Amino acid sequence: MTEFSDDRFHELSRLLSAYESTGEVFDDTMEAPGRALKSYLRTAAGTPDRAAAAVREIDDLLEVGLFSDEIADDVDLLPHIEPPGGVRVEDCLRVVRHHLNRFLAAPPAPDPTARPQTSWEWRERFPALAHFLGAYFYQDSLEIEYHSHAEAMEDYLTGEPIEDVERAASEATEFLTLNPSEDELSEASAVLGLREPPPEGVSLRQWLRDVRDIIVHRGPRA
Repeated sequence: MTEFSDDRFHELSRLLSAYESTGEVFDDTMEAPGRALKSYLRTAAGTPDRAAAAVREIDDLLEVGLFSDEIADDVDLLPHIEPPGGVRVEDCLRVVRHHLNRFLAAPPAPDPTARPQTSWEWRERFPALAHFLGAYFYQDSLEIEYHSHAEAMEDYLTGEPIEDVERAASEATEFLTLNPSEDELSEASAVLGLREPPPEGVSLRQWLRDVRDIIVHRGPRA
């Protein structure tokens, strides 16, 4: 799961992906960030270097020019977000940069009690848990690839890097706390990619607790 990238606009791509989950439209003004940018800033509160990287990449893009042949291939890889009518993409990026710089001037402390407000933010906050649920318990996975939850779990434990497995267990604890009601837990789990129901007779909350405990008690593999 660990990401390594030499993409020229790697962090800008992640930032723009936040807009995809809210309708692919720039809705920021100079006075206030919109819903997508707010979700990015909440995420960056834990790692302000991300916001600094996004500023550098926006500056790079604006300096070279959005339609320059030099970066055409790189720009083509970016999520295509629609600006409001009559507004250029470059102007939207300048507004985004404005809010990123304001954020970097006094980065707020992350709030571990704040629930994510977009699907992008859920996945960014719980990447290891999202990988576990989305890659091993997607729709019909227990018919197509595995015969049981236990088999899928064993494949996960033996096939993924130990640091990612341990991170999923840690994220599960926070995830359960952030979703106190069963409806909230079900909705958030679906956002992270879960499509298979838990084993018969076991609640989703108990199953996630069991998964976490299995990982913790199994410990590092030799």
